Amino acid sequence: MNFSNKGAIFGGRRFASMAAAAGMLLLGAGAASATTVVKWLHLELDPKFVAAWEDIVKKYEAQHPDVDIQMQFLENEAFKAKLPTLLQSDDVPDFFYSWGGGVLKQQAETGALQDVTAALDADGGKLRNAYTPSSVSGLTFDGKTWAIPYKVGLVSFFYNKELFAKAGVKAEEIKSWADFLEAVKKIKAAGIVPIAGGGGDKWPIHFYWSYLVMREGGQKVFEAAKNGEGEGFLDPAIIKAGDDLAELGKLEPFQPGYLGATWPQTLGVFGDGKAAMILGFENTEANQRKNAGDGKGLATENIGRFAFPTVEGGAGQATDTLGGLNGWAVTKKASKEAIDFLAFLTNAENERAMAKAGMLLPVAIGAGDGVTSPLLAESAKQLSGSTWHQNFFDQDLGAAVGRVVNDVSVEIVSGQMNSKDGAQMIQDAFELEQ
Repeated sequence: MNFSNKGAIFGGRRFASMAAAAGMLLLGAGAASATTVVKWLHLELDPKFVAAWEDIVKKYEAQHPDVDIQMQFLENEAFKAKLPTLLQSDDVPDFFYSWGGGVLKQQAETGALQDVTAALDADGGKLRNAYTPSSVSGLTFDGKTWAIPYKVGLVSFFYNKELFAKAGVKAEEIKSWADFLEAVKKIKAAGIVPIAGGGGDKWPIHFYWSYLVMREGGQKVFEAAKNGEGEGFLDPAIIKAGDDLAELGKLEPFQPGYLGATWPQTLGVFGDGKAAMILGFENTEANQRKNAGDGKGLATENIGRFAFPTVEGGAGQATDTLGGLNGWAVTKKASKEAIDFLAFLTNAENERAMAKAGMLLPVAIGAGDGVTSPLLAESAKQLSGSTWHQNFFDQDLGAAVGRVVNDVSVEIVSGQMNSKDGAQMIQDAFELEQ
């Protein structure tokens, strides 16, 4: 639902309220308070999850009859494309979904966002203390926090147990990149597409390059590169990561037409049982249902997961993880009611309920017991032992460099570019931003 449509719906309600207030004034009974509109921009695909949010909205509005929460949806790529313009328009949302990292920092630097540090520290730090410290620090730059924490995420492999059994592959034996490549070969030999790939949106392929950079170089190499130190993105370990990705690409592991596949289509390929694996978010099990042809997808008990494998001789650890730290970025002119609603949306009770619904891995302290989904619980367990949790590279490095990372990842895996040239392109893009 868009702002204009819902605004029209609620316009009648506001008009009625004004008329009633006018009548009360004539009677000397006092005036009713004006409605504060709070615009919420999200990109959630699953209607069940949106319905859960709508229930939270209803509860909040029942407690705050003078506040009208209006929700707008944009698909992932449209969101990224339109958000910069939307932030400068008259229809700017009060808050929107954020992946954090360099993109959030850049948005803050444009003056489009509201510094929420004071809101977090009010009442003796009541709101700040409601979240895990890492979730707040991950959305903080130069001592200022620019988003209200919402959830933490993890990218890992999900697989179709029946197809693995058919191919004679055991997920628990996939520990190294060499093991993974052998599994891909074995699955393909069984006449099964090994991996559902989303080359059309590009960023799903960057998960592979990013994880391989983490496995080959470790935190030290990546931190040096993004800080402009040492050899930057031309570090031998980063070039080697590209070679690893190219090696995967030569096996042609993805479904036909993957270079044009969007992420929802890619989830559908996995959900329809047309590929044995997918590298995706912690909520992949839920989203594959939504995007499957029959709307049901794979049964939960037919889906397993495993961590991204290590690379022999690499500096990275098996316990280093890649995934999001997501929050709600508050825009410059947002009302105090917007932040009050966000505090309500992300309180322990609501985060626990959303975790039970399989929507998220919570950041609210005390909500962890809500994670009951076996696959989400596995992700939560892996995250609890993380030695380095890295935000998505295309977010952490900022929009301009992030786009190049995504482009390069696709071109390397598809054989259109070699690893060294790809690393050079990323380094060039990085230097242009300095």
